[in-house]
Amino acid sequence: MNGRLIAIAGLGLGIMGVALLHRPGSVRRVTGPLPNDVYVWQRVWTDPLHQALEQHATPFSELVVLAAEVVGNGRSARVVRVPVDYAFLSQVNRPVGLALRVGQLSGPDITADERAHALGDLAASLIQEASTNLVRVAELQIDFDCAAAKLEGYRVWVKEVRRQIAPVPVIITALPAWLKAPAFKRLVQTVDGFVLQVHSLERPRGHDAPFPLCRPEVARHAVEQAARLGKPFRVALPTYGYRLAFDAKGRWAGLSAEGSPKDWPADHVIREVRADPTSMVGLVREWTANRPETLHGVIWYRLPVAGDTLNWTWPTLAAVMAGENPQPSLRSATRRPRAGLVEVDLINDGQADGTSPVSVVLHWHQARLVAADGLQGIDVVDQGADAIQFRARWDFARMQPGERRFVGWLRLNSETEVTSEVRIDNHD
Repeated sequence: MNGRLIAIAGLGLGIMGVALLHRPGSVRRVTGPLPNDVYVWQRVWTDPLHQALEQHATPFSELVVLAAEVVGNGRSARVVRVPVDYAFLSQVNRPVGLALRVGQLSGPDITADERAHALGDLAASLIQEASTNLVRVAELQIDFDCAAAKLEGYRVWVKEVRRQIAPVPVIITALPAWLKAPAFKRLVQTVDGFVLQVHSLERPRGHDAPFPLCRPEVARHAVEQAARLGKPFRVALPTYGYRLAFDAKGRWAGLSAEGSPKDWPADHVIREVRADPTSMVGLVREWTANRPETLHGVIWYRLPVAGDTLNWTWPTLAAVMAGENPQPSLRSATRRPRAGLVEVDLINDGQADGTSPVSVVLHWHQARLVAADGLQGIDVVDQGADAIQFRARWDFARMQPGERRFVGWLRLNSETEVTSEVRIDNHD
């Protein structure tokens, strides 16, 4: 091929590349760190919540705070306001969004619906309350799991809310199932953006069935679908978990979430489902390297607070946001409160919960074991004349990052050096 033909061929390929890049329906791509927002979804503002915001609000671009919830249905619907500590929020020095949760209401069937006006009035009062308390609202977010068939009516609600609170931006949460609905395409034209919720819990078929809160492949696909709408959006990723109960025949019996513990019958099987940090960090890395231009960030549900047993701790979330795969790091330590008595602690110095089957093995010389006992889900296993094993049972509770737990003790007939080591194993 001569030079002129090469030049013409190169020009043709270049034109074809530009055409492919800008073909109708194509999505521009960007790279770089993802902004992180977080939901503050607590309905009671406790000291641990204040401490969490004091210590960990800085990395977030915005805090989206639950401000009110509409519960009930039809004429029996009522508003539950969250007593948000606005005086405290005003000192946090982070942009604040307000979330208005709408429960299981029936969506409107016609455009003239008095509930649209009531929702607009409520939204306006929330903005006013925050403003009176010196908190400037960055956005109002409406969280309503509307039936797909009612999206056209939902648009009426949203338009009325936006009219009443302008110029405050109105954002809605959206489900992946809505993305192909023509009514949703019209709905998003009435808002300033949306949050794509890719986490949920489907009713499991049995206690041995997989039930992840977020499937990475589903999240990826939904993000690409959402990007084709050409509207700015964020994606909501989970940090939380549930306890699921199944009866003696393996049938679904119910669930409990943070703040609502439940005593299930003794014959019920209890399973936990939790957000998987490894899967979430994979999504963060992918979208950091290559994502649709309209994907403006991640919003995490929810802020880690001390005492939340079904949510990630701060070290786990911090690692995931940084694109690091958090891991537990378990070690043992011994204490000598008095002669012959050795107390054993298990410590998690890592960034993730310790969940693997774990044992602590202790060795000594020139002494005889008098007694020993395991605590908090730990069994004692004899290892011979000069060793003993403290082995975790099935009911050993996961260890959070930074946790130190007293797991057992032994008494020897004389003072001697005792060494300990942690083993991660797969025992029955």
